[in-house]
Amino acid sequence: MFPEGFLNPQRILCCSAALSKKRTLQEMGRLLALSSAELTENGVFDKLLEREKLGSTGMGQGIALPHARIQGLKQACGACILLEQAVDYDAIDDTPVDLVFGLLVPESATEEHLKLLSGLAALFRDPDFCERLRQADSARDLFDLLATEEPHA
Repeated sequence: MFPEGFLNPQRILCCSAALSKKRTLQEMGRLLALSSAELTENGVFDKLLEREKLGSTGMGQGIALPHARIQGLKQACGACILLEQAVDYDAIDDTPVDLVFGLLVPESATEEHLKLLSGLAALFRDPDFCERLRQADSARDLFDLLATEEPHA
């Protein structure tokens, strides 16, 4: 299971109409900002965009894992977006992305960041799990699937 408070239904979006990588990251910034009163949509978006400039977080097979470290954040948090239509994300396999999981961690949490990112990457490499997520009809369905799946180490 994910750490307590890492994910909640308010930070899950099913069938987003975002039509570009930028709009998807803006939407992710909005969702992740809900995790802490200290965060702003624009601040989170800027951090996610800053990370993307280092290299795309599109990991292939239609999956992206945008992530960032945030100064002042107390605990790691996640959010998930299932897009209605896949978008060009500059993924390593050039496949458009339709499933996006965002991760924020405290700036000093290097080990935690890497552990969560590694676990999420392993989880999203499971094609059966990803297909179940893609078949979800609601944010609640997505949340339930994510909340009950064991992140792989």
